[in-house]
This record gives sequence, C-alpha cells and structure tokens, in this order.
Amino acid sequence: MGEAKKRILVIDDEPKIVEVVEAYLVNSGYQVRTAFDGSSGMDLFEKYGADLVVLDLMLPKVSGEEVCKSIRRKSRVPIIMLTAKIEEESAIQGFHIGADDYVTKPFSVRELMARIQSLLRRSEEHNIPLYQTMSFMNGDLEIDLNLNLVKKNGDLRNLTPIEMKLFQAFMKYPQKIFTREELIELALGMEYDGYERTIDSHIKNLRSKIETDSQNPEYIMTVRGLGYKFGGVSKDKE
Repeated sequence: MGEAKKRILVIDDEPKIVEVVEAYLVNSGYQVRTAFDGSSGMDLFEKYGADLVVLDLMLPKVSGEEVCKSIRRKSRVPIIMLTAKIEEESAIQGFHIGADDYVTKPFSVRELMARIQSLLRRSEEHNIPLYQTMSFMNGDLEIDLNLNLVKKNGDLRNLTPIEMKLFQAFMKYPQKIFTREELIELALGMEYDGYERTIDSHIKNLRSKIETDSQNPEYIMTVRGLGYKFGGVSKDKE
C-alpha cells in the first residue's frame, strides 16, 4: 500500500483563492477539503480532521481567530493563517492564539506550498516525542505523558490533576503563548466561573515542583501582558 495522502483543510471565503490553492495541493498529491466560512470549516475539522489547516483570518459566520482557538483546544495540527491585513500586530495575534505561520494576501501560491511542506515536516518531527518520555535540561526534568509521571533530578514529583493538565498543555504546544483564559479551559473546564487569576496560583504551585528556582523559572515562562509559555528544550530518551 502507498503512503496515505496528507489531508489539508482550506478555509477561505474567496472562491478564486480556494480554487487555485486546492488545484496546487491536489496536483502535489494532497487530499483537500474546503470551506468558505468559519462554521463550515470547524464542522469539517470535527468530522474529518486534517494534517494541516490553511485558515483565513477574516471569515463570515465564525471568525478565523475563533476557528483557530477552537482547533487549538483539541489539536496541535499546524495552522497557516491567511490575512489581508498588513499590520504586524495581526500576525503577532495569530501566533498568540495558536497559528504556526502566516501569509499575507496577495501571496504567491508557491510560497504557500513551501510553507505547507515545511510545517508538515516539522509536525512529523514534533509528533514523535509526545508519546515517549521526554528529558529537559540534560535530565533535570523528565516527563512520561502516557504514565503521567514527572521527575525532577530523578525524584518523582506528585502533580495534582490540574497541574498535570497544565503541564501536558505546555508540552503539546511548546511554542504557544497561552492566555489565562485558555489555560482555565484546558485545566478547569469551560464551565469554570471563578477568577482568571486563579490559574496563576496553579502555575505557582507547578513551578514549585518542577523549577530549580521558582522565582527565576526556566520552564514555565511568564510572557508579560499575555500569559505563559513553555521554555524548556527537550530531547527524546531512547
């Protein structure tokens, strides 16, 4: 049997752009599904999944930002944001909500194809360690996501279920800046109705267990005015 085709989901409300991008992708051997609004795009992702999503920022029914956030709560699939806005702030905001790359309209389809191929290669590399034990800072910190075990300098650290959910989120999206709201949804659930700052207490407790110096963290980094991100560099353990 041949290798399964990579699945690309294209969500854009401009038919001409969708048509051209779809043609290039199909000719390059990808399986393609398309949607022209955010709601339909999310439905397709829920039903079929994807190996990569090309997502327009400005969409009818449900905005590109909301689609990106929705996908990120469930998956770390690579997302390329398309935007007609030329302001740098638009691209930065896209990264904050979980996009992996962005292309400004009008764009070269060849450039988009190169970005897609690059992200797919990177995602294949990043998929491997999620299901193995990972080691950080030359063995200073180890985690087995399958067994929910965390060790600091070889000593087992007992993380609460909330702390483990937070840690797993950081592991799965190591380049993502998480807002407090996103972390609350991931760790406490969407039904949580307390203060956003509650998450800071859980981060503080997590740091006390995995950081050498919780006042100067190396792993759970504060991104001022935005939230938190993971700063560790991992290596798979054989």
